[in-house]
Amino acid sequence: MGDMIKIAALNEDALFPAYLAAPVGAAKAAIIVIPEIFGVNAGIRQKCDHLANDGYLAIAPDIFWRFAPGVELNPDVEAQLQEAFGYFGQYDADDGVKDIEAAIHAIRGGISGHAPVQNVGCVGYCLGGRLAYMAATRTDISASVGYYGVMIDQMLGESHAIAHPLMLHIPTADHFVGPEAQAAIHAGLGNHPKVTLHDYEGLDHGFAAEMGNRRNEAGAALADSRTAAFFAEHLS
Repeated sequence: MGDMIKIAALNEDALFPAYLAAPVGAAKAAIIVIPEIFGVNAGIRQKCDHLANDGYLAIAPDIFWRFAPGVELNPDVEAQLQEAFGYFGQYDADDGVKDIEAAIHAIRGGISGHAPVQNVGCVGYCLGGRLAYMAATRTDISASVGYYGVMIDQMLGESHAIAHPLMLHIPTADHFVGPEAQAAIHAGLGNHPKVTLHDYEGLDHGFAAEMGNRRNEAGAALADSRTAAFFAEHLS
């Protein structure tokens, strides 16, 4: 359904790849889909395709393009999971949020032959969930959603900069984001007027993956319905 395109990096003489899925007719808004540590794989492309079917221009940037361009990994394959952890260790999230800002600029300027779209949201998963939070604190993105974002508890000092709506999906049995980190997120963001937090009792990291062993159908359906309603409200 979609195509690979190139986006001009911010303050760098470079282009980075992204997957773009476009709706039939004019887009009602745009959504940047920020991958997990597994690259722009089939599941991330499918999320973009679903958003395009719902009328959004959807773009998934290759967040590892500086050192592992084009990588696609399967979290259910142990060797590929370990490879992904290695990339996570190399990754600089400060570069990642600059790539998101570059995508915002490209979308608002008219990307790859598409009409400019001013209302731009983002949705991220795992590492992408952290980047969605960082986009909310460091860019003028219109609305952000993070699923099981990692290390957000270590960045709560930036929360004062959140100017547009942010929603976070938090599975309570997340083995990468433990109870203390979850408690810190609730304490730091629970009363923020722009932030909505949703807990998913007993669910683990990756529960909303499009495919594979981690997916929980009921949990994914509930979280995705909340995300859809959130974007419908804040990107209209």
